[in-house]
Amino acid sequence: MLRHRFLKKIGKLQSRMKQRLLPDVIRNKGYCPICDRSAIFYSKHSWLRDHYFCSRCKSIPRERALMSVVAERFPNWRQLTIHESSPVNRGVSKRLRKECPDYIASQYFLDHRTGEGADGVRCENLERLTFKDSSIELHITQDVFEHVLNPADAFSEIARTLRRGGAHIFTVPLVNKDRPTSLRAQLGDDGKVIHLKPPEYHRNPVDPQGSLVTIDWGFDIVDQIEKACGLKTEIVRLDDLGRGIRAEYIEVLVTRKA
Repeated sequence: MLRHRFLKKIGKLQSRMKQRLLPDVIRNKGYCPICDRSAIFYSKHSWLRDHYFCSRCKSIPRERALMSVVAERFPNWRQLTIHESSPVNRGVSKRLRKECPDYIASQYFLDHRTGEGADGVRCENLERLTFKDSSIELHITQDVFEHVLNPADAFSEIARTLRRGGAHIFTVPLVNKDRPTSLRAQLGDDGKVIHLKPPEYHRNPVDPQGSLVTIDWGFDIVDQIEKACGLKTEIVRLDDLGRGIRAEYIEVLVTRKA
């Protein structure tokens, strides 16, 4: 067992060394909207979405795009009540947690009751939030809504809990650029998941099995949000090497409650 762990650790170190020796696909100086400092942005992989890092905070393009939109649309974000569903320990999540006193982090833990805390993180199901009406000024989600089984319920719950003037600012990969949204999985009458396409999973910080991708979203997402909750949504597309923002599927969506 010890030998296996040792060999596994050596393998990871060798993989990291090989990665460092690879030539850069892109490298440029700029200003990171998450670090709020000068930084170098670089990638050794052509898929910039997951590999175009900030040299300081290791954030990726969609995170920097989201932080830019938050700061531009809500420059007083530090004074707001912010709820983030499924945060990670870097990038936007880390900065919001550090600088916003009324930041609430939540994950959906199957073994906890919703509304209760677990290791400093609140248990919440986006489809049935326990927050009071008009109690949140900003909802933040980063690549979460491609994993929701009942997105209309989740959009409706976010609208219910938003205060007037607040917003849901989020990223979700709009992979169907020239096609309408299509389902990959849905719940059957017995409550079990029915796969409509070959199962695909993304990494989940609280589940080693990963998160099932349930929807391939298209740009008609704005129509589906309005149908679900009556709110208008803007799709913001940023491309700015100076802020390390360039990649596929990094649109930021802003649903405002007027």
